Amino acid sequence: METRRLVLTLTGIGVVLIVVLGGLSIALLATGGGNDSSSAQNGSQTSPAATAQLPQRVAGELRLFGGDPISLDPACASDADSAAYIVELFSGLVSFDKDLKIIPDIAESWDTSGDGKVYTFHLRKNVEFHDGSRRVVADDFKFSMERALNPNTQSTVAEVYLNDIVGVDDFLAGRAQEVSGVKVINDDTLEITIKDPIVYFLDKLTYPTAYVVDRREVGNSTCFQGADWTQHPNGTGPFKMKEFVLGQRVVLEANPQFYLDRKPSLSEITYLLSGGSSLVMYENNEVDVSEPLNKEYRTGANMSTDYIGFNTQEAPFNDPRVRKAFAMATDKDLVAKTVLMDILLPAKGVLPPGMPGYDQNLAGIAYDPEGAKALLDEAGGPDILKDVTLLTSGQGAAPSEALAAVTALWKQNLGVDIQIEQEELGIFLRDIDKGNFKMFSLGWIADYPDPQNFLEIKLHSQSPDNETKYSNPKVDELLDGARTESDQAKRVSDYQEAEKLIVDDAPWVPLFFGQDSVLVKPYVKNFVNAPFVIPRMRYVTIER
Repeated sequence: METRRLVLTLTGIGVVLIVVLGGLSIALLATGGGNDSSSAQNGSQTSPAATAQLPQRVAGELRLFGGDPISLDPACASDADSAAYIVELFSGLVSFDKDLKIIPDIAESWDTSGDGKVYTFHLRKNVEFHDGSRRVVADDFKFSMERALNPNTQSTVAEVYLNDIVGVDDFLAGRAQEVSGVKVINDDTLEITIKDPIVYFLDKLTYPTAYVVDRREVGNSTCFQGADWTQHPNGTGPFKMKEFVLGQRVVLEANPQFYLDRKPSLSEITYLLSGGSSLVMYENNEVDVSEPLNKEYRTGANMSTDYIGFNTQEAPFNDPRVRKAFAMATDKDLVAKTVLMDILLPAKGVLPPGMPGYDQNLAGIAYDPEGAKALLDEAGGPDILKDVTLLTSGQGAAPSEALAAVTALWKQNLGVDIQIEQEELGIFLRDIDKGNFKMFSLGWIADYPDPQNFLEIKLHSQSPDNETKYSNPKVDELLDGARTESDQAKRVSDYQEAEKLIVDDAPWVPLFFGQDSVLVKPYVKNFVNAPFVIPRMRYVTIER
């Protein structure tokens, strides 16, 4: 799942602020310094955006910051900002609990055939859409998955997460009117047949493209037209949409008829999409979760990787020497230490810490400015890069200091002046999907804890989500073998071997591994700081 990270400096108070947008956290490291009128140390300062626009708190309400969602349609969302709301509003057959274990969701249980290819899901009989008008049945799931896969819906992610199901290829090509591998046995029973016995199939069903939607509501809407229904979606999740003010706030309220034993304790959740100083708002008790300043601070790694991606099919980055030159010219340790104050970890590979298969012994491409300059000169010199820009998300603000530091290193070590071009996130992701770039800056956060979610989805030559168009037959062979390998040790070994080849080919320059850092008010209990997007708000309680 795509994610983004913004880094900036608050002048006068010596603070580096790292905002991880994706509903995961907002992180900050205070590094000392003097007072300033805008500093959080001035507890009397007000935050007009919050006080002027927000109604008075209600009992049991949690307030925190959130990212602007691009789409709240489960079939369409590809970014972590959107997914953070979707997983609370909608639900699927299975889910993750707070310990990242697969658990039954709308499916109360399931059976698997002896060959591992047929899953039979037995649905709960007490699941209703939020408006209480109708029970969810197996045909609702068949409709929802086929809608996500229908080319008319224009989803960029449905094929990626549902393509293991038998009949998807024929349905996408227009050779079939339905996905044959999704079969309704009766209202209570759904059967899904997959092509190969992959061990992570249930994990893929936790992605929103497998969630159920109300056919009466979505109609013929697509990812780009007719999406007004997402302002008040009739979902099935633990929370319902109460209010959505674009660019200002999203307010969710508890779903009193939620079907799982662990029902929401919070009455409401208010996500602030814009506002005043986050530090001041935390100190004024206007938000309950913010950045670390004191004993209320919590931190932990998340399964994400920030990287620079190259269009490997177009000059100049179709030449691996050019890509490796950029990797060798990037001093990630320096940027992490001096700009990010060690709050993010320099990345040597694609797989982040905590991900099964993470290789702590992976050497990566070492920083070597002289070697980098020699490689670029061999490939044609700085002139071949004179019209190249670095595409990134963002609008109306300066590019992140970390990204500016990286491009400064390229100028110093390679003699190339790479300009940063910013686009609004939705347009940016669309341009990346269409290949309208030479190089780009982005992040990927896990959807589930399996190396396939990084290596195959992002870097297999046949993956629809391989934006760099990277292709290496040996890598494909290793990834294909790992998909169905039953020996976990052999499977991990294959993924690690594939990762070494990928890193050496340099379709990506891995930059940093993410960490989440948050302040949580003492009265907020059971706040789950998960390493990727999961439904987590039903665990939270307020004890004032």
